[in-house]
Amino acid sequence: MTVLPSISAALDQKKITKIINKKFSILAPSFYKFISTWFINSYSNFKDIETYIILIYLVNNDFEFYQKNGITIDYETFYKDKTLEIENIKIIQIAKDLQIPKESVRRKIATLEKKGVIKRKNKKIFIDRNAYQTVQPIITIKNLSNLISIATVILKSEKKIESVSSSEEVIALIKKKFTFCWFQFYKFIFLYYLRIKNEVDDLETFCIGILIMYNAVSNKEFILQNINVFKWRTEINTADTVGLNAMSIADITGIPRPTVVRKLNILIKKGWIETNDKKLVFFKIDQLKFSKAKKMHSQTIQDMSELIFKILNQISINLTFLKYK
Repeated sequence: MTVLPSISAALDQKKITKIINKKFSILAPSFYKFISTWFINSYSNFKDIETYIILIYLVNNDFEFYQKNGITIDYETFYKDKTLEIENIKIIQIAKDLQIPKESVRRKIATLEKKGVIKRKNKKIFIDRNAYQTVQPIITIKNLSNLISIATVILKSEKKIESVSSSEEVIALIKKKFTFCWFQFYKFIFLYYLRIKNEVDDLETFCIGILIMYNAVSNKEFILQNINVFKWRTEINTADTVGLNAMSIADITGIPRPTVVRKLNILIKKGWIETNDKKLVFFKIDQLKFSKAKKMHSQTIQDMSELIFKILNQISINLTFLKYK
């Protein structure tokens, strides 16, 4: 006889969020790797992050449809022979939702058409199946699963869950509940993207800045030097890293070196980064600027906590179901 999991199998969102807020320092290296890699990969597709954002906005039609109708599709099924028909691309709605000027949206849609990602047949519009290969989140699932796995270690230590889930276990369960999990992921990404749009000049500058931030939080010496600002835990086991320069940033991101240099100068003028005599760039600790960014950072942690909670809740219920099946 199959025993269904009880309501008690569900996790408490408020408690999960509170713990993740308190222990964010432990999650920080994995979180910034997850974000940095996502933006770098987004740029690599069309050499323009906003064009990629528009594409996933269109693909998200599928996830919204499944979510509204209570349908969950697994990873393999979702990406098998996939083509999406859209009734109409509403430029005004896209511009409003993504806070991109209408003419820019129109131009970027034209780029997607030119590359064959979007195809028009009579009055119908199709997103080509190759576009789904473009947005297939192989690396993102791995990085997100690693982040969630670390969260399970924290939550188990706080006695909020019974067991730790490995990255491989999280990957398997995300793929099993893929459309549900990726609807939550895209929700997080769109909120994060819109928050960035209100704070930075352009997404490529942000892409460079977040890479420098990831390099900083992966640097043990940096963590120990600034423990009072970030309240880092000294037992974090991170590898020593070195500063980045324009050439290494260009190699990692795929952004042309002259563009990287120009955008680094923007970040230097804004006081977010600094250079040394070897022309290496570092994240600059500035109490005033950190304070100004604190509200944005707090909302990001809140959204990240909700993403982790919703995926963990699915994992928790799923594991309970398997236990009694």
